[in-house]
Amino acid sequence: MTQQVPLDAAQLAEAFRQFSEASAQLTQAYAGVERQVERLNERLTVLMAALPAGVILLDAAGRVEKANAAAHWMLGEGLDGQEWSKLSAQRLRPTESPGEWEAGSKGEAAMRLSLSQTIEDSAGARIVLLHDVTEAHRMRVQASRNERLAAMGEMVAGLAHQLRTPLAAALLYAGNLADPGLAPADRARCADRTLDRLRHLERLIRDMLSFARGEITGEEAFDICDLVSELEHTIEPVAARRAVRFDSRCTCPGVAFSGKRKELAGALTNLLENALQATSEGGKVSFCAELKDERVRFLVKDTGRGIDPTIQARLFDPFFTTRADGTGLGLAIARGVARAHGGEITLKSVLGEGSEFTLELPLPREQEPT
Repeated sequence: MTQQVPLDAAQLAEAFRQFSEASAQLTQAYAGVERQVERLNERLTVLMAALPAGVILLDAAGRVEKANAAAHWMLGEGLDGQEWSKLSAQRLRPTESPGEWEAGSKGEAAMRLSLSQTIEDSAGARIVLLHDVTEAHRMRVQASRNERLAAMGEMVAGLAHQLRTPLAAALLYAGNLADPGLAPADRARCADRTLDRLRHLERLIRDMLSFARGEITGEEAFDICDLVSELEHTIEPVAARRAVRFDSRCTCPGVAFSGKRKELAGALTNLLENALQATSEGGKVSFCAELKDERVRFLVKDTGRGIDPTIQARLFDPFFTTRADGTGLGLAIARGVARAHGGEITLKSVLGEGSEFTLELPLPREQEPT
């Protein structure tokens, strides 16, 4: 075991001097770091204040640690220290568009915000970003209205022809009823045909009004599989009368959807009835609901005659129909309902093999933004 030689006074003084120099250097370095951090904090504060987007810093407990001026403008004052989950539930309302929320008073004065969040950092903190998309939403709504007005113009142009034919037939049959020499059997046949043409007119007007209204005016929450079951009970007897096999399934039990149930059921009924009419005796129509990428998809597939590629692009145009007794509004209405819910309808068809319509809708965010 080696024995340490004690330091003399001169060596101790030198060691103390070196320690003092190192301490001074560390102190200077720490002060420099503090100045840099202070400058960065000042720049960050200026940057946050200048950003048009709302920026909210959340601590590990999910409370608002800091919010810039834009965030206060969007959500109101008194944000600091608030628990974000409760704050967002109080001041944000979900909309029909995923990722978008309403703030402020309801109606025309409501502000529409797009919300996104960063993942938690090592300390558990998060950043919430808010963007004002009110004007973009207004332009989307206006574009939709303009599109509807343009479609309505096409409807008006074709309406006279659509009404004239069944109305002329009804008048002809009704005129025959006034003939006193008409045999009872012929009189009954004319009455049936008159009623048939009048019902066609009534259906045409009803579909036209449904297409003209077009927008969602109220929502309700319902189970997707319940809707599928309801449609199955409606369509199954019709398929049986036409000697067409029909099967349906729902692969998303317990999943709720918020929307206009009656309009969605009507849109899907239009797709199913079209599939049945396109399928000959012994064919098959299938109906399925499934979830994919936070979206619900309703698939209607048939083994019918298929659709000519040259007319597929026109199928959703108002008053375009390939059936003598069709109004040409069923698919236009169905697409309008899908778009009103933020979704779309797509078609895949092979001539002579069948068609598949897919009505796809985003799942609304009913929960609080987290």
